Amino acid sequence: MATTLIVGGTSGIGLAVSQQLSRSGDEVHIAGRSRKRLERALATVDARGHLLDGSESAAVEALARSIAPLDRLVITLAGSGGTGPLAGVEIGDLRRAFDEKYWPTVTVMQAALPALAERASVTLVGAVTARAAMPGTAGIGSLNAAVEGLVQPLAAELAPIRVNAVSPGYVDTPWWDGFPAAQRDAFFAQAAAALPTGRIATASDIAEAIVLLATNPNITGTVLVADGGARLTA
Repeated sequence: MATTLIVGGTSGIGLAVSQQLSRSGDEVHIAGRSRKRLERALATVDARGHLLDGSESAAVEALARSIAPLDRLVITLAGSGGTGPLAGVEIGDLRRAFDEKYWPTVTVMQAALPALAERASVTLVGAVTARAAMPGTAGIGSLNAAVEGLVQPLAAELAPIRVNAVSPGYVDTPWWDGFPAAQRDAFFAQAAAALPTGRIATASDIAEAIVLLATNPNITGTVLVADGGARLTA
């Protein structure tokens, strides 16, 4: 039985990953900062839950060691600041987005390294904004490019541990909950109409791609684009 830790596994894509890996027989551990989201998540998945702030290195190290050896580490953190035309981007908002996603991603990876099995996998989540020429995404795009930029160097550095990432496009997850429902629905309808796939992805769609990278022993150093073709029409 493989042991999996999903940091950011209490909602959205991370929760969908935990559900899929649990069904396949993994011993799954999910970690997040919100007790309410953690309790809600544990009602939907056979997993062990942990309150954890990914930016706290000592706490991450202690948790990882307590469940070592880890066969799979999945990091699905989100940063929401830094959107909009560059002229109007609040630098403080963009810094906070890096503090929410990039720095905790690096912190979790570094702190968990001693607990990883010899041939463990590490799977990250970036976004299509890292590569698509979409006006208004220079800030958040640079954040996701920084996350995805970790993949190839670390796949070489940490081998035979495998390091990969999934790069989603538009996904219907709680990331969008800050938008009024009518505005979100209208945006999704417009975006879906422009996508080659004609649909907005679900969290489960992206989770399937993450599970592939986390479990396939022949994939490393890869950023798997699962954007519905968004980069083709941006």
